[in-house]
Amino acid sequence: MSPAGVIAASAQVVLSDHEIVHHLTYKGGRSYGRCCCEASGGGYTGAILPGATMGIFISPVETLADVARKPGFLAPLIVLILATVAVTEILLWKVGLERLVRMGLEQSNAASKMSPEQLEQVVHQQVRIGTYTAHLGAVLGVPIILLILAGLGILIVNVIFGGRAKFKTVFSEICYADLVTLLASLMAIALIWFGDPDHFNQGNPIPSNIGYFLNPHEVSKPLYSLASSIDIFTIWFLILMSIGLSEASGRKVKPLSVFLVYGGIWVLWILVKVGWAVIF
Repeated sequence: MSPAGVIAASAQVVLSDHEIVHHLTYKGGRSYGRCCCEASGGGYTGAILPGATMGIFISPVETLADVARKPGFLAPLIVLILATVAVTEILLWKVGLERLVRMGLEQSNAASKMSPEQLEQVVHQQVRIGTYTAHLGAVLGVPIILLILAGLGILIVNVIFGGRAKFKTVFSEICYADLVTLLASLMAIALIWFGDPDHFNQGNPIPSNIGYFLNPHEVSKPLYSLASSIDIFTIWFLILMSIGLSEASGRKVKPLSVFLVYGGIWVLWILVKVGWAVIF
């Protein structure tokens, strides 16, 4: 996945006819906010933001274990979507869609194969389409990708390793694990806001991989693709997702087993990208 973003917080809460109980759980000298909501017929009970957001950074195992006991995906999903929308809107405002389209064509060397008239026509067409797809993708991209990963998670945990994880729990774990990308979003927003729009690299916006420090025009495409794919936030997310899925299975499936399968799929994806770069 490409880095996506953040500046909002929200909480999934079910209103109760009887009570809303707030309390703090202390672990290792740190406090984590939680909220229990009970209705007459039973209701949602789960970790909420911002306590769980901080927990995913400073105490991820305990936080993901708590999510497994009380799954809920709406709060982190809303935050992730809002973060992506924030990055997208700031990017379109500071850099501009037309400039992004031109830079994308130049980086792919497609511009060199077109006449000035053809280039202007392609830019005009892509800007017209991108006006709609950029906003739509910012809203729908995150949930679609996370749902796909959750589907793979169910396949890995239940089919491959014989676990009995529920889809809601798996999806909740993945949504909370993906909160680490909020840091990537904040970095992206800072670089977009204070950086030079003419030198912005939309395919590699933050220094979280070696490819960020390479000039795509001075190194081979396969090398640049490989260097850009091995990303700190991707690895961090895979580790947390593996821990979360282990918790979702009741710890019947080891995190390392989940990580090796997800990691294998990730390596295959990198090889496909590098192969594509070799061919094209």
